[in-house]
Amino acid sequence: MYFEYGSEQTDYLKSEDKRLAVAIDRIGHIKRRTDPDVFSSVVHHIIGQQISTKAQATLWERLLNKIGTVKAQKILSLGKEELQST
Repeated sequence: MYFEYGSEQTDYLKSEDKRLAVAIDRIGHIKRRTDPDVFSSVVHHIIGQQISTKAQATLWERLLNKIGTVKAQKILSLGKEELQST
């Protein structure tokens, strides 16, 4: 699933900031993945704020491989040691 936006949204941003307008024109449309599950998304972003993008991707994959869908109860069921070893 990708974040949906179109010319109306980019035109608005461009009208609000000239430097941003230049960047938008230069870079073009960006396909940004989204996570429809809010809890999973928050966990993913907390991990990303603590470490590099590459390390985040590695840890995220390990977590998904260990528990499948990221839900609060599944994370709580791991216990501190098992979660830290992920």
